[in-house]
Amino acid sequence: MYFYERFCVWLGHLKLSRVILLVSVILFVVPLFTHYYLSKYESTLGSLSNNHMRHTLEALGDLSTMNVVDLKVRIEEMLRIKASVSTELRELEARRARLQREAVAASAKADSAKAEHARAAAELQRLRVSADQARLAQLEAIRRDSPELAPPLQILSVRPPPILPPIESTSEPHCRMFSCFDHSRCSLTSGFPVYLYDPDIYAPFASSEVDGFLKTTLRQTLGYNTHLTRDPNKACVYMVLVGEAFPFEKTSSTTESYKLLLNETALKGLPFWGGDGRNHVLMNLARRELSVGSGDAFRGVSTGRAIIAQSTFTHNQFRPGFDIITPPALGPPGGDVWLDCAPIAPARRKYLISFQGSQPPAKGLDKDQDQKLVESLQKTSPSPDTFFLQFECDPPVEKRSLLPIGDWALCGTDRSRRAVLRDSTFVLILAPADRTYTTTALLQARLYEALRSGAIPIILGGDRIRLPYDEVLDWKRAVIALPKARVTELHFLLRAMSDADLLMFRRQGRVLWERYLSSVQTSIDSLLATIRSRLNIPAPPASPTVGAPGFNESYYPLKIDPPAVDTEPEETLGPLEAPYASPAYRRNYSIGLLHGYELWNDWGEPFVLYPQLPWDPMVTSEARFIGSAAGFRPIGAGVGGSGKEFSEALGGDRPREQFTIVILTYEREAVLAAALTRLRGLPYLNKVIVVWNGPSPPSSASSWPESGAPVAVVRATRNSLNNRFLPYHLIDTEAVLCVDDDAHLRHDEIVFAFRVWREHRDRIVGFPGRYHAWDINFNNGFLYNSNYSCELSMVLTGAAFVHRYYLWAYWRALPAAVRDYVDEYMNCEDIAMNFLVAHITRKPPVKVTSRWTFRCPGCPVTLSADETHFHERHKCIQFFSQVMGYTPLLSTQYRADSVLFKTRIPHDKQKCFKFI
Repeated sequence: MYFYERFCVWLGHLKLSRVILLVSVILFVVPLFTHYYLSKYESTLGSLSNNHMRHTLEALGDLSTMNVVDLKVRIEEMLRIKASVSTELRELEARRARLQREAVAASAKADSAKAEHARAAAELQRLRVSADQARLAQLEAIRRDSPELAPPLQILSVRPPPILPPIESTSEPHCRMFSCFDHSRCSLTSGFPVYLYDPDIYAPFASSEVDGFLKTTLRQTLGYNTHLTRDPNKACVYMVLVGEAFPFEKTSSTTESYKLLLNETALKGLPFWGGDGRNHVLMNLARRELSVGSGDAFRGVSTGRAIIAQSTFTHNQFRPGFDIITPPALGPPGGDVWLDCAPIAPARRKYLISFQGSQPPAKGLDKDQDQKLVESLQKTSPSPDTFFLQFECDPPVEKRSLLPIGDWALCGTDRSRRAVLRDSTFVLILAPADRTYTTTALLQARLYEALRSGAIPIILGGDRIRLPYDEVLDWKRAVIALPKARVTELHFLLRAMSDADLLMFRRQGRVLWERYLSSVQTSIDSLLATIRSRLNIPAPPASPTVGAPGFNESYYPLKIDPPAVDTEPEETLGPLEAPYASPAYRRNYSIGLLHGYELWNDWGEPFVLYPQLPWDPMVTSEARFIGSAAGFRPIGAGVGGSGKEFSEALGGDRPREQFTIVILTYEREAVLAAALTRLRGLPYLNKVIVVWNGPSPPSSASSWPESGAPVAVVRATRNSLNNRFLPYHLIDTEAVLCVDDDAHLRHDEIVFAFRVWREHRDRIVGFPGRYHAWDINFNNGFLYNSNYSCELSMVLTGAAFVHRYYLWAYWRALPAAVRDYVDEYMNCEDIAMNFLVAHITRKPPVKVTSRWTFRCPGCPVTLSADETHFHERHKCIQFFSQVMGYTPLLSTQYRADSVLFKTRIPHDKQKCFKFI
């Protein structure tokens, strides 16, 4: 411490000059030392370089003194060393490459193990969910305490009807189904077998033969009917063709005595008559001489307990609920009948009302009644409305003794009458003045012609007239029946109807005519369906299409793991469950009780039974929690919720279900493989059905990606776009998603559309929206338009949900001319399906989300890329409208989007669909 203090004092006494001198000395000495040592280092390096050069020259000197032999030996030794080194290098390189391949293989094996682990984990999760659902279904079955019953076996009779004593003639007018029909031969599970007596062998006539056309037609039409049986011992009903001509021949011009043409002995001698004729149906089909009428074939004849089916009945003879009024056999045997129909629009035509007919004089007729009616009609015709009334035929109709008293004969030819009817808004039909008749063949012939031409029938005297199959058909929606006393109010009533009402009357009339009256086949089918409906026997099931498998039984295409698909881990769309089918044929008996009216008059048909219908009823809201919870998976156990709770269950008013995807493809395996890849991990997917439309089978060498659900390949018999809508037997669900092989859809879009479809099961629900626009330049009808619009009328089936029922309806309810047009132009099958659904439901489709178009980069050229494709779709709409009589498409401005999309919700909640 002392020395430090002294040093500080000394430093304080130093002068500034001494400091400067010291610094200068230091700056001079340091460079001198540095230069000295650097020079010494360079001399050292020089000496080393000289030594190296000297040794090199010595070596060269040694080489120069070596002889040639030694030099050659040295070179060979060096070459051997080089070859050895090269070999070692190659071995090292090979070893490196081998190790590298082993590393790649190990990496691939690790990736495969990871993928297998992920697949096993997903499958385990699927099995867990399925096990949970199975346990829940078991608990539901135990609580319900009612086992799942399979359809019972068919119960048929094994012997012919036993012979019983004939029924007394006084009891015949009182026959009803409960008293004169043997229900023991027609069990509910019998299938309603029908036996036809051969008309060539069993003809109960004395002096007349059945028309050959009618016999041939009846054989053909019943041959197409699934109820026909060749074994009379098993039959429920026996059909007898009695005839179709006049049943009586008048023997005197002064008295009312008739010669019987029907051979009663031959009738009761039929092999299975059984003494009283029970379960026999006697058919008298009026066809010939309708210009003069067709009478009652069974007047004065004892028919026992047999059911009579004909077009002419008196009030005393007709037995309600037992006998059946059938239309005349005026149409073709079968097939398309749209060419005979007039268009539905416009609502109002040239004539407000028309009538063509002549009433021949008849003895005993109330002469004043119809004469006053005619005079009142002639005075009613105002201006500017036009009445076309023709009460006398030109040439005049001769007197006919066989015409029902007071019945109005037809005037002119079929072509001339049709021309007038096509120009008539309404057509007048006058009931016979003879009040003993409840219906006649001539009256029904007028009804037939009116409905075919789109003229709305007005039946004066309709309060005492019965129409064909009126116990099941609602004629009030197609025909206006008025008492003759209302003739003075007729004009006011007709003028008071709106255009919408007129079009609805005309449309319903056409529906009834096409289904039940238009051909002999539809008439016979309707006759049998009426009897079967009385017995409440279920119709035969609709036959699905059994498609030929794309691969033989011994070959299955290889499955490969698809590449990774970008998914949104934050959005859960639903559980991955094992496939399960929708319940089928649960309403075989009850559908006729609850929906019998709709089956005959609205959206259904009574001829076949479908496994499900879009209109099957649902339970009430509380029933899902009290007593009827089987199959339901409510959101949040009934509390509801969003996000996770929403994705765990389908919820809604229907039990849980899945959907089937149908992909139509034409020899585009790469595109198809990409489509199957995009389906992996899709919730609620039951099965994928690939309809292979190409002429050659799928390639067995190609590898098919794993889609996560069963994949069935069906090879079509021919290349047709209609194959998209075949009701394949492989479809086990009500919901069917029709998808083009090049359509790109996200999983959330598909699941959302599926949920929307569950609430609109009777409509088409999908993505690409289109609309029909009126041709303002030429007024030629509607045109096809695919521009962006605020309304739409079609959803294309290249990406849309439809109900399985519409696949059958496409082949049964849609006219064959529409499908033929699709095959001819290879276009417009999607428009045809939209026409069909709109025609049946009278509702527009439902578009979901904002997606408009589908692009497939790298796909081959499609049909829609052709320039003529768009113009052909114009023609499709116009042709389909012509076939159906009107354009059934309806426009809508409605679109379905997720409820909570773009909605501000609490941070601890999750939206139902994050990106929709």
